[in-house]
Amino acid sequence: MNSSVPPHSDLPRFPESLWRSTTDLPTFDKLRETIYTDVAVIGAGISGITTAYLLAKEGVRVTLVEMNRVLEGTTGYTTAKITTQHGLIYDKLLHHFGEEQARLYHDANHEAMEFIWRTVGEHGIDCDLEKQDAYLYADSDESLKQLQKEWSAYEKLGLPGEWTESIPIPLVVQGAIKMPDQAQFHPLHYLRTMLDYILNHGGTIYEQTTLSGELEQKEDGVLHLKTSDGYTLKCNQVVAATHFPFYDGGGLFFSRLHAERSYVVAIEPETSYAGGMYINAGSPSRSLRSAKLDGRDVILVGGENHKTGQGLCTIKYYENLELFGGELLGAKRIPYRWSAQDLITLDEVPYIGRLNDKHPNIYVATGFGKWGMTNGTLSALLIRDLILNRDNRYAELFSPSRFKADPSIKNFVVQNANVAKELIAGKVDIIHRKADDLQPDEGSLVQHLGKKAAAYKDKDGKLFIVDATCTHMGCEVNWNEGERTWDCPCHGSRYDHKGKVIEGPATEPLKPYDSQQH
Repeated sequence: MNSSVPPHSDLPRFPESLWRSTTDLPTFDKLRETIYTDVAVIGAGISGITTAYLLAKEGVRVTLVEMNRVLEGTTGYTTAKITTQHGLIYDKLLHHFGEEQARLYHDANHEAMEFIWRTVGEHGIDCDLEKQDAYLYADSDESLKQLQKEWSAYEKLGLPGEWTESIPIPLVVQGAIKMPDQAQFHPLHYLRTMLDYILNHGGTIYEQTTLSGELEQKEDGVLHLKTSDGYTLKCNQVVAATHFPFYDGGGLFFSRLHAERSYVVAIEPETSYAGGMYINAGSPSRSLRSAKLDGRDVILVGGENHKTGQGLCTIKYYENLELFGGELLGAKRIPYRWSAQDLITLDEVPYIGRLNDKHPNIYVATGFGKWGMTNGTLSALLIRDLILNRDNRYAELFSPSRFKADPSIKNFVVQNANVAKELIAGKVDIIHRKADDLQPDEGSLVQHLGKKAAAYKDKDGKLFIVDATCTHMGCEVNWNEGERTWDCPCHGSRYDHKGKVIEGPATEPLKPYDSQQH
């Protein structure tokens, strides 16, 4: 192995993804009036944009609404693997869902992959789409046992794959499952074309428009959605293609989803890369794929998953990936680093479809569990069919109102016990630090006006002090040094250093304090 590892100072200080940096994205106005549309799609990531695109192709009048900027969420910070190999998933599906639905999970994601290929061909999209073999490998005795169980599931389900004792890159492994003819691409170049199509076929797009969570259905069946600025978005049907649905509607999604962060560094390697996409079956997680930057190969080294707002200083996760990639391939430089947030359901299958029987014209798509390229695409295909009253054989598997007692009961108890622990710990933790003690470009919980507060001092010495209590359910936020954000350890809400909401389920910002009062 090559042990050339660049110094930590070479690591980009602020996170930015290769995808966003190399894509000229359009900007859109904020919604500043009351409007009417057939279908409102909330959330402009891969699931929301693809849903709006599919509906526009069907002649449906559609409006796409984004709280921040389009593709500023997880889709802009993905590793962008297009594959049906979703880690150690099929053995779990066999046990919890049975053979038929386990195969349906594979088939749904395979159809999503084929749809991406067709769409790229139909529009002639230049998005570096290329076939790659995918490898799930064991790097320890314990992970080998798990991988062998997964391989047994592959054999039972008849999935396309093969067992191999080695992989093309210079990693010592104890076995691997190879799934041929998977794919990778530049996701924003792909979705940029869809945005243009939506606009050119009667759709409208709004950015920086936050919904308040108020939703009312009138006697004529029209839904009225209120924005935080007091305007009304009227529609016949609405799709919540956001992490946490903006409207819960009795779904209790905050208790059935948990948020995890993962990290990526883009390494310009010193040695050649043999191709392929890789992910390990053990812990800590490791992911590899190649990408193009100015005509040269860079290797995206990902992993280091942890619950949002919990774990180590986030800079350490980047350093761990930098070390792994440098030892494996050498690293001339690291032009990009970034992180992403993903939601995971109780049974690890996404929630896609009608919210519930009480709300048949409200649809949700969430819980993609780090596999958003195919899961986000299949969610659009499924929701399109439901809106147009077409049969779809995947509807039952992904139904948001399903409940599989095993493993959902166990995971429900574990996750909500963790939330309770974080809630209590945040309230009893005693903070002695003062805002004046902060160094430039440092954030920390502090004592301010006799209360716990969240403070950040920028490079010029200006203080930004906000309430440390998450506006969702009252947990105390923690400072994320790697991203310069305040993250909630309970349900994954995230805020910038000024308290603005970056990720839900929170919709209200953290209350600002006068930084001059100490």
